Amino acid sequence: MFDRVITGDEMWCFQYDPETKRQSLQWKTQNLPWPKKACTFQSQVKTMLVCFFDHKWIVHYEFTAQGQMVNQQCYLEVLTWLRESVQRKRPGLWPDKWILHQDNAPAHDALRVREFLAKNPITKMDHPPYSPDLAPCDF
Repeated sequence: MFDRVITGDEMWCFQYDPETKRQSLQWKTQNLPWPKKACTFQSQVKTMLVCFFDHKWIVHYEFTAQGQMVNQQCYLEVLTWLRESVQRKRPGLWPDKWILHQDNAPAHDALRVREFLAKNPITKMDHPPYSPDLAPCDF
């Protein structure tokens, strides 16, 4: 059964900008060691990564627009692209042999998303209401 499960989750990705050599120039005395140069800082650029994978590898991933959260409209678009990726990358599971496992985020359980899953032959695996030990990425 686990060969048929495709699971997914979202996470924020931040851009980290390293300091240039000029920015990290410092004076030092002869007795002190040189400071480390691997300094980075988090920029204001952040985007959300939505990734779906199975026991073999990544089936589909997508970055949202900068600063956009995953709402039901965004998630519907991601599911549409996921269906195409499953058809292309896992033809043995197409059309109705794969099982979608996702967490209980509000966007995942919205009415329009449930209607989309019912209209298309996508079986959904239930996720426990609250289980910090059972996050989708742990699979």
